[in-house]
Amino acid sequence: MICVDELGPLSARTYPGEEWKTGLNRATFEPDYGRRGTLWVLGAFEPATGQATFLLSPRRDSASYIQLLGKVVTEFPAERWLLITDNLSTHHSRETTLALAAWPEIRTQFIPKYACWLNLIEPWWKQLRSLALKGRRFADTDELSDALNGALTYWNDHRHPYRWKKLPQEQSVLLGGFGVTHDHNISSS
Repeated sequence: MICVDELGPLSARTYPGEEWKTGLNRATFEPDYGRRGTLWVLGAFEPATGQATFLLSPRRDSASYIQLLGKVVTEFPAERWLLITDNLSTHHSRETTLALAAWPEIRTQFIPKYACWLNLIEPWWKQLRSLALKGRRFADTDELSDALNGALTYWNDHRHPYRWKKLPQEQSVLLGGFGVTHDHNISSS
């Protein structure tokens, strides 16, 4: 199972660190409007191993998504792949559908709308932002790209399986009463 999603656009700008809010909850750094270029990060994350990869692109389009699919096939060797993804139009566009026809071993599972928290790449995005962006200023997209690639290398060198912290009983509450329950009383006669 591979979780796939996009992050961005990320701008070449200043990203506040932990100490950017001091005093009376006022920002104490110079505003940075970041008009030095942007990047999209198209990522894939395997929760069972913690391995991650991504593709940096100036656009979020079907061509970039298809490139990511090729990367998934080469970097996560398997006989079959189950991709967990959202309902973004590039994930089920005509171009993507044709590309997936060439990879019959890839199956795509779309998560429900408004349920991004079910895609386990979302917590990994938080880790990537912390490793690559927090407290740094980027002069251009090349610096931003270098920081993201460095963070990915660090993560994969220190990766670990992802464990969901919510127990099934707690997930039922999050899902509004729907979900898995373990209250089955089975009596033997």
